[in-house]
Amino acid sequence: MSRGILRRFVCLGAPAMLAGCGFQPVYMPTASNNAGPAQRDMAAVNVPVIPERPGQLLRQALQRELGNDSGTPAAYDLRVAFSISGEGISIQDNNIATRVRFIGIASWTLTDRNKQQTVLTTGSARSLDGLNVFNQQYFAADLETETVQRRIANNVAQQIATQLAIWFRQRAAEQVG
Repeated sequence: MSRGILRRFVCLGAPAMLAGCGFQPVYMPTASNNAGPAQRDMAAVNVPVIPERPGQLLRQALQRELGNDSGTPAAYDLRVAFSISGEGISIQDNNIATRVRFIGIASWTLTDRNKQQTVLTTGSARSLDGLNVFNQQYFAADLETETVQRRIANNVAQQIATQLAIWFRQRAAEQVG
């Protein structure tokens, strides 16, 4: 098969084959082009305050990912425990680290906003990042550390949002079928 034919097959044929096996995008809208079940339910998720600066960054990223600024009343609470730890991984002879690896770990619980605070689902997310440390550039290192924390928070928020979207989509499918 020539490359041109193969590309056409992949670009045009593969999506049709996936549709035939029941594949549907997680964020697929309804037939009337309204928000699908995952988007509707994600917009109804409240993210309470997460302590510390990395927690604030994660909360902001989650609010963006979940789209809960749409004015939809909250029906769920997403409680998240989040921490970022760092370790020196490139150590010179004088015991000074020149590279730091940061690991962000979050565990989350989605609860219903009923009186019983019913736990609906739980999960976790993890992200790695790093930075180089240069001599006598403390201000630059602080700025880079903030940037790394923001990247980790964004990655963790994307993972949590994807996990929630899949759960909401599966729950909607179970209620219909």
